[in-house]
Amino acid sequence: MKRPKLKKASKRVSCSKRYKIQKKVREHNRKLKKEAKKNGVSKRVKKDPGVPSSAPFKEEVLREAEQRRLQIEEVKEKKKQAKIVERAQKRKKETASKGSEPKAKKARQDVVEKQSEKPSTPDKNSKHYLCSELNKVIDASDVVIEVLDARDPLGCRCPQLEEAVLQREGNKKLILVLSKIDLVPIDNVERWLQCLQLEFPVVAFKASTQIKDKTVQARKSRIVASHEVLDRSRAAACSGNGILTELLTSFAANKQNEASLKVGVVGFPNVGKSSLINSMKGILACNAGVKRGITKSMQEVHILKNVKLIDSPGVVASASNPPASMALRSLQVEEGQQNVLEAVRTLLKQCDHSQIMLQYNVPDFRNSLEFLTLFAKKRGYLQKGGVPNTEQAATAFLADWTGAKTSYHCKAPENHGLPAYMSDAVVTEMQSGWDLNNLKKGNEETLKGVKFPSQASSIGFISKGPTAGQLSVLDSSEETPVAAEGAAEQNNEPVQSAEEANKTEEPDKPQTAQLKKEPGHVQFQSVPIDISLSAATTDDTYDFNTHFK
Repeated sequence: MKRPKLKKASKRVSCSKRYKIQKKVREHNRKLKKEAKKNGVSKRVKKDPGVPSSAPFKEEVLREAEQRRLQIEEVKEKKKQAKIVERAQKRKKETASKGSEPKAKKARQDVVEKQSEKPSTPDKNSKHYLCSELNKVIDASDVVIEVLDARDPLGCRCPQLEEAVLQREGNKKLILVLSKIDLVPIDNVERWLQCLQLEFPVVAFKASTQIKDKTVQARKSRIVASHEVLDRSRAAACSGNGILTELLTSFAANKQNEASLKVGVVGFPNVGKSSLINSMKGILACNAGVKRGITKSMQEVHILKNVKLIDSPGVVASASNPPASMALRSLQVEEGQQNVLEAVRTLLKQCDHSQIMLQYNVPDFRNSLEFLTLFAKKRGYLQKGGVPNTEQAATAFLADWTGAKTSYHCKAPENHGLPAYMSDAVVTEMQSGWDLNNLKKGNEETLKGVKFPSQASSIGFISKGPTAGQLSVLDSSEETPVAAEGAAEQNNEPVQSAEEANKTEEPDKPQTAQLKKEPGHVQFQSVPIDISLSAATTDDTYDFNTHFK
């Protein structure tokens, strides 16, 4: 059977479509010409017009041009042959030298070359390196700023660090900066300022968290001022940098030495050291983030002509601290030495149960695992099959507490006494040289411009007191029950055993279901179940005599 002829599709298009195609082609060609002109590439090659026929001595001119072309080609060919001969001679010399050297000498040279190519670099994650960098910052500084998280200022203080600064030569000054004040109720901030001012000069500070890149300058002053009129508590606004800059510049002006004032910024991880420097500079000069331990080495940043800030790694927390302090101040979770679930369980112990429910909008829970399950469902942290990812939820919860998101506060002590390493003479020396009246006025202006959370929306937290740190590896000591008892006695709290802690955290959980865990062993405990026949027959069976008699 003969197949019917298929009609070809017509190539006719509407005029509007044809004109549109022509317009696009013209724009494309124009764009290519513009880019070629910008790059200095000409599309058209100029054609040699040659020698006109009417020119006199045309044949002689053409003959000279041909001779010149041949000479240039001969020179190129000679250079090419010379390079080939040079490579061959070099190859012969290399083979001869390799054949004459003994094998042992060759191996020794290879080892030396590898060592020279890869120099031994120090491990920046080691405690020894972090402690040495911190000591370098303290030695190089004229003024040391200890940054404290306003949510737990007492827990952010390191007695070993403050004592080391006071005992160093050079009459170093120590200032306290109360950062993240926008996460604490204003009454709590005012009490802590009054309490800490009895020892050192204190500056209330709120860093800016929207500085993106080193090349991007901060917003212009007029734009920031207009935002401050509306709401200075936004993330782009910074509060307290004016009074801190004024303090440092006045101290640098009174300094007899003409060299620039070096100010070291120290503190525990994630209290806001790098964010403070970035806010003072106005650009992203230091790396900062929610993850703890980003800063590994000291870094100098010029903020003014005669003032230089020095960023430092976080203070290494001692292993003898209470678990709650280690969960917030140490790097054990990031280094894999502590489980995230255990850190969250420790933090939940220190907080009010109902306030956690209101803050995270979760129903009542019996233990930390149930809370993380509800929290994972709330945030959408689910694994395959809809199983809640409790580890991801625990990481997010811990990031909220160490970062600048969750609002919690600790009560300031009513009867505040000086530490053992301080005296009235030391306090007078530390407060001399600063304009304290101007500092007080600046802190009041800072508190007026910041929007604070209410007392009801902030979680009450039980502080464990100052956190012990180590400035050298020799100070490290394993955690012992004596140290734990001493820390508990300082805070006037009884020491609880592990069984008592489990009972207090999980009151509704049956005691028979609790299993003792030992490292490397799994133990199973039998649970008595009553499956007597009489109970099964009397409870579940239906009595027909009641209705069918």
